[in-house]
Amino acid sequence: MEITLEQAAEQLRGGNHITILCHRKPDGDTTGSALALYDALTELGKKVRIRCSDPLPELFQFLEENYREPEEFEEDFVVAVDVASVPLLGDLQEEYGEKVDLCIDHHSSNSRYARQLYLDGGAAAAAELIYRLFKAMEVPLTVHPALCIYTGLATDTGCFCFSNTTPASLRIAAEVLELGAPVADANRRLFESKKPSRVALEAQVLGSLEYYYEGHCAVMLISQELKKRFGVNDDELEGLSSIPRKIEGVWVGVTIREQEDCCRISLRTTPEADACAICAAFGGGGHIRAAGCTIEGGPDRARELLLREIGRQAFPGKQPEMDE
Repeated sequence: MEITLEQAAEQLRGGNHITILCHRKPDGDTTGSALALYDALTELGKKVRIRCSDPLPELFQFLEENYREPEEFEEDFVVAVDVASVPLLGDLQEEYGEKVDLCIDHHSSNSRYARQLYLDGGAAAAAELIYRLFKAMEVPLTVHPALCIYTGLATDTGCFCFSNTTPASLRIAAEVLELGAPVADANRRLFESKKPSRVALEAQVLGSLEYYYEGHCAVMLISQELKKRFGVNDDELEGLSSIPRKIEGVWVGVTIREQEDCCRISLRTTPEADACAICAAFGGGGHIRAAGCTIEGGPDRARELLLREIGRQAFPGKQPEMDE
């Protein structure tokens, strides 16, 4: 059941021992949203813990300074942030798949698995909704949660460059600056700092980009072998998925990340194609311009299936011959 901002705030105020769930492979939005909500709820005197099936990437660990696990905890309310469907809970889906009391999300593709859903598909990030909850719960926004909210907004909007950037997200960013949050330092960490191993891998994958559909589709493969060769894990690949779409003439940018027994897919598109619809064909989802899915099997199979679906939706009647 979808509920309003005020109803969501009332539900959160009613809990005493609250578990916040993030999605697997946590990004800046689910991380920033969870940690900001943690600050708000602890300010209200709640006992709060955050759970995620995967460790927090090093990139976002600077946001954890306020977080403390409660010593005594008897869970009475579960809230998921930026989690559009149960499979995104990863290894926690068996434990929590049917126990989520409230989901706070900005994905229109949300599967409505939670008992109650506070959803705004027009918001730039889930962090934008967390900001609203601070106001609705009458919790003062201080520097640390403001920086967490900023991280969610900045990472989901490509530092406010993507088309999902809203006037509201820019106003929130302005308020964060007015509070004195170290935004410049956060931007350096999030967008301008790369390990040498990541740079070496990036150069390799850029050199192997493949083009299809008369150059309107670019495919980038990050293989297991490359990750092992350069000593780079998936947590260090933040931002790579946006590269193919930046190429002039590319409408559909595809990033294939090879895993042990499957491939994780990230799609970024221009207005000529719907990334969410393409990924939905494989059980995934997201936004119109940015979405993801998982395809069982190796990269060759994933590429073939993706190109077929991309052609069906974005290039009907055309063949995906690779451009030389």
